[in-house]
Amino acid sequence: MAYRIDRYPSEGSPRLGAMTLHPAPESVPRARRWFRKFIAPYNPSCSVEDCELMISELVTNAIRYGRADDPWVVRVEWFREETSLRVEVHNPGFPANVRLRSPDANDAHGRGLLLVDSIAESWHSGPSCFGGTVVSFVVADAWPS
Repeated sequence: MAYRIDRYPSEGSPRLGAMTLHPAPESVPRARRWFRKFIAPYNPSCSVEDCELMISELVTNAIRYGRADDPWVVRVEWFREETSLRVEVHNPGFPANVRLRSPDANDAHGRGLLLVDSIAESWHSGPSCFGGTVVSFVVADAWPS
């Protein structure tokens, strides 16, 4: 299966782009690079680095916790909603498993969603329209009004 990028959204659609990734560790840096490349023409005024960090964390979680009997992919989509940017990460996992954790200082994992919670204006998880789970975050004031 090839990686896929959709950088030409339908006219009038709030979706600015989407990518489909293999559930493999090398997809995490690929997601960061592609997001940076394909969001640049929209000239966001928010921190693209913060968005990349949050995407990295959510794609990592999607790869780590996504499950399916058939071959599966992680899908990342980004949208402009008035002056805000919303990013969604979809995987075939079960929605009830997404939660904030309280890791101990020595724990190697469990901080990704805490980072998203501290940087984003808001975040949400629930059933994905593609089946499985979607976790999304919103960055307010990503563009001037």
